[in-house]
Amino acid sequence: MKLDISRDHALALLRDMIRIRRLEEKSAELYAKQKIRGFLHLYIGEEAVGVGAMHALRKDDNIVATYREHGQALVRGIPAGEIMAEMYGKANGCSGGRGGSMHLFSAERRFYGGHAIVGGGLPIAVGLALADKMKGESRVTACFFGDGATDEGEFHESLNLAALWKLPVLFLCENNKYAMGTALERHVADAEIADNPRAYGVPADSVNGMDVVAVNRSVHNEAELVRETSEPRFLELRTYRFRAHSMYDAELYRTKEEVEKHKKHDPIEGFQNRLLAEGLIEQADIDAIEADAAKEIADAVEFAEQGEWEPIEDITRHVYARDLS
Repeated sequence: MKLDISRDHALALLRDMIRIRRLEEKSAELYAKQKIRGFLHLYIGEEAVGVGAMHALRKDDNIVATYREHGQALVRGIPAGEIMAEMYGKANGCSGGRGGSMHLFSAERRFYGGHAIVGGGLPIAVGLALADKMKGESRVTACFFGDGATDEGEFHESLNLAALWKLPVLFLCENNKYAMGTALERHVADAEIADNPRAYGVPADSVNGMDVVAVNRSVHNEAELVRETSEPRFLELRTYRFRAHSMYDAELYRTKEEVEKHKKHDPIEGFQNRLLAEGLIEQADIDAIEADAAKEIADAVEFAEQGEWEPIEDITRHVYARDLS
């Protein structure tokens, strides 16, 4: 089946997937050098989800993400330098160096985290949508979460309230088949995740999360329905992460053979090959994108390296409501 997209659109999707992949690869390298500390959850393999979805949403829509949020943050417009500086813990990071990898944030871009608690962003998404509805805003709140979050109480509470109050939330489940190190079929009685929201009267569907065009179209269609009806909808994005759950993860719960099998469906390589086969792009286009991405990431690292640490005098800022000095 032909892709049926414009060359400009194809290049934009490919460019952002490559930007994410190179950012994540460099982050892994810097973590090994102890430049980045704490937890680090890489998005390698899931780029089609973040790029397809973010390109389908409007700039004034709200975004709520998980701790594996570097990709969404980058495509949303948070500069790579500010993301890298945040992972370094520097004051010029997008969260002032206080959030790190799991808490990227930008109020001006309506990017509301980065949430370290599994399922923790779901109630916040419902609250944002409720506020917009009370103010008469025509805005979608897109909430990303993993398959592991479907076990949490707040998942069911959030679906119930969104349906009960008819709130414009688009629930986006990034099903990468593992809740940390627990396979999907080992932590849910019903592995068809899209069955859950239907119990609350929330329309639900699934899409191949390794196909950036399929994700882009599905999220666009679902978001517009949410916008028109001001009611919630649910989309399961079936994907796979090529790296361990986090950089601390020994990855003893799946075989190397399984990972290699899924790598044959690499969302970037597959998309590139389709574009080349259809004559929408040439190898020179890919080379140019790679060169631009390499420079962007190199500049981001330099920005982080040159950034300053927050002064010790500010240690109580954003902790207490008033100055204690």
